[in-house]
Amino acid sequence: MTMKQFKAESKRLLDLMINSIYTHKEIFLRELISNASDAIDKLYYQALTDGQTGLNRDDFAIRVIPDKENRTLTITDNGCGMTKEELESNLGTIAKSGSLNFKQNMEQAKDQKDVEIIGQFGVGFYSAFMVAEHVTVTSKAYGSEEAWKWQSSGTEGYTVESCEKAERGTEIVLQLKPDTDDEKYSEYLDQYRLKGLVQKYSDYIRYPIRMDLEKSRLKEGSKDEYETYTELETLNSMVPLWRKNKNEITEKEYNEFYQNKFGDYEDPAKTIHMYVEGASNFHALLYIPRHAPFNFYTKDYEKGLQLYSNGVLIMDRCADLLPDYFSFVRGLVDSQDLSLNISREMLQHDRQLKLIAERLEKKIRSELETMLKNKREDYEKFFGNFGLQLKYGIYQDYGMHKDVLQDLLLFYSSSEKKLVTLKEYTDRMKEDQKYIYYACGDTVGHVDKLPQADAVRERGYEILYMTDPVDEFAISVLMKYGEKEFKSISADDLGLETEEEKQEAAKKVEENKDMLSFLKDSLGDKVSSVILSQKLKTHPVCISTNGAISMEMEKVLNSMPNAEKDKVKAQRVLEINANHPIFQKLCDLYRDDQDKLKTYASLLYTQALLIEGASIDDPVEFSNQICGLMTE
Repeated sequence: MTMKQFKAESKRLLDLMINSIYTHKEIFLRELISNASDAIDKLYYQALTDGQTGLNRDDFAIRVIPDKENRTLTITDNGCGMTKEELESNLGTIAKSGSLNFKQNMEQAKDQKDVEIIGQFGVGFYSAFMVAEHVTVTSKAYGSEEAWKWQSSGTEGYTVESCEKAERGTEIVLQLKPDTDDEKYSEYLDQYRLKGLVQKYSDYIRYPIRMDLEKSRLKEGSKDEYETYTELETLNSMVPLWRKNKNEITEKEYNEFYQNKFGDYEDPAKTIHMYVEGASNFHALLYIPRHAPFNFYTKDYEKGLQLYSNGVLIMDRCADLLPDYFSFVRGLVDSQDLSLNISREMLQHDRQLKLIAERLEKKIRSELETMLKNKREDYEKFFGNFGLQLKYGIYQDYGMHKDVLQDLLLFYSSSEKKLVTLKEYTDRMKEDQKYIYYACGDTVGHVDKLPQADAVRERGYEILYMTDPVDEFAISVLMKYGEKEFKSISADDLGLETEEEKQEAAKKVEENKDMLSFLKDSLGDKVSSVILSQKLKTHPVCISTNGAISMEMEKVLNSMPNAEKDKVKAQRVLEINANHPIFQKLCDLYRDDQDKLKTYASLLYTQALLIEGASIDDPVEFSNQICGLMTE
């Protein structure tokens, strides 16, 4: 028998395909099963075209047969089979795909007839050599009386000879490689390992994949003696849930699929089932979890949807299908339009993938908006779990996604005493209100007591409480909602004073400019200035800031890793309430005892920091100053 050489450019190309294209050796089974499914589809299509009624879809099947004694794994199908010429053409030429040619001919004929071809590149078959030292393919073409045997041990070449085979179809026998310290090829002879691989990658192949499974049972008439027997079992479920009509699926089925597929112990908060036709055709089954995974807000969390091509798993986590701000979504996408590379493991970043991602983003946003509108309590629970991720999405990429996300945000309201949207806030703004006012702090209780809110509250204006570290960064990117700008209650100018009030304030500042300058000098670089406050009503002092960095931003930035090397500092402003009794005391001390005034300045500055929730520079000094005043 003459050994024939592969018709590729070099043996190195075959070696590259066997050893480098695929990430995981286990996918060889996916590739061979997909080829078997293609062969059945071709025959089924041919029967439909020829008008033959003798072939029924229920008659087709794929078999997986492990043989531990002989270290062989066999995959059979009763599809179209191959002639001698087709064996040499399809298996003797690397990257020659009969499936691709078949698909192209169908497209030219504009005739689909409910047939799906999975393989298109003619490389998947060679993945068998990742686990096998020798491969034998026996095939008999539909309608032919002859059968042919193709054999190869890899790069040396192949042989083709006539043989006997009773039924049409193809049988592939893999002689597995010996086990090594690094690779246990015998695992692919374990029935339950094979069952797991079929259910992972090929669960939705439309034809049954069957295997004889060893089982045990009590011997008849015995109470404790068992016997082993084999039973032919169908390993795959065949019909994907996501390809059924929505009205055929119960909520219980959706929930059970989610829990089993994605390992959650709770039902999802939301199920999104969609089918899209048009520029891109795909099915999608998405779930919004009821709770965040334990590692969701860590670098270890991997986002992504399972990606199928005609029911065959291609990627377990395709990150490109979800934007980061919707990374909490679990689920899958099944499309026949994707351009896959020759290994089917990596996607080409093409227009189809982008189109799918865009449609998913719009659908997820639409479903969240509907939940917000119609099931407010459910949405607030969702926001408690994943709202932080939406806020990060606002801040990321310089605010490119703010239009997508801003209407999904919730903040605690000072007047409503509950979470509200930005639209709800602006819809009830008073006619004379210029800004959307907000306040930052660690908790709602802390923010509620900030003295800077006095003037805003006095006007009856609503304040949004922002208690997440990312809040103020997100707001700085938003800048405005609609036509209304955001304004922190700690800003130097809240836009509340009338012209008359401004003139009166300017006069008082002029009268006390020397004392204010003295207070600034006594505090040194701790503050950029000391001013008379227009926002304080009942409290003596507060801290505000100049510039882009607020006190809350300073706190967040300095808490980050490596922040010790380059501390960020806001330009702090000490504001003093000129209508508080303490102000008169300061005036008296400036006239009579400026040394004590320095102590008062330090105490007031530290007091303002404590009210703000900021750390103080020297707790011991602060304690000594308090004790000194108490013992006078």
